[in-house]
Amino acid sequence: MNKVPVYNIQNFNFNTNIHKNHLYINTFKNHLIEHSFIEKSHRHNFYLLVLFTNGTGRHQIDLDTYNIKRGSLYVIKPGQAHGWELSNDIEGYIVFYSSEIYNLYFGNKKIEEYPFYQPDKNISEIVLNEQEIIDFNFYFKLLIQENQQKKSRKAEKLLNIIDIIHIEISRKFLSENNYSFQTYHHKIQVFNKLLEQYYKSEKSPTFYAKEMNITLKHLNRICKDLLDKTVTELITQKIILESKRMLTFGTAPINEIAQILGYEDYSYFSRLFKKHTQYTPSKFRASLKKDLSTK
Repeated sequence: MNKVPVYNIQNFNFNTNIHKNHLYINTFKNHLIEHSFIEKSHRHNFYLLVLFTNGTGRHQIDLDTYNIKRGSLYVIKPGQAHGWELSNDIEGYIVFYSSEIYNLYFGNKKIEEYPFYQPDKNISEIVLNEQEIIDFNFYFKLLIQENQQKKSRKAEKLLNIIDIIHIEISRKFLSENNYSFQTYHHKIQVFNKLLEQYYKSEKSPTFYAKEMNITLKHLNRICKDLLDKTVTELITQKIILESKRMLTFGTAPINEIAQILGYEDYSYFSRLFKKHTQYTPSKFRASLKKDLSTK
């Protein structure tokens, strides 16, 4: 059995700076010319948005097959396997973005919280009507235009446009599916609020389970079912996210950042950061801060 390849954004962006490793924006026609290998089944470790404005075809996502047509909008999560059969007149837009840069920029708002990206929702295709195609086309075209320019705060503008697209998708999704949060979603919200309040001082999963009056086993089950992460992984993810924010947008020395985040042992903090980012804190600060200020 052939193994399905897993691609990262670097496979499409031939640029080594951090911004380019987390964002990719292109027309679909140009994307296909430059990366014909995407027609075969593959996976990504990032989020993917595709809007088709012309052409037809078939889109296989995991075990489901969709008929591509004008107005087909696809929202694909990391880990999903997909491949295409496309007509020669295919046109549209394609956008890649990592949860890392999205969550780092927007802070308390997480990409995973949009209803069409939540693990318990098997949503991959949303079909737009003609007016919606016109509305969405405006934002995707704006992404292409901004991405081609060399202006300050470029990454910030791109991320905000992508978020507007998410909001518009969410409005359509919610109106068509009468979506409501279930018990697990409420528990996740409670956990996120506690984590926001105590992440600097409390690193133990047991603490959060106790505060929620549930067992750690049950809390881990909720987190795995909805977010595919353990409580420990989510606590670490929060620490890494906040440390990146402080390193990127703040001026405090790295040893002081470690102490603020509850780590008296700077070397341990540095090892933890590098384990989850592949960068030392100092290298990350220099690279990402420079990129976000010039792109």
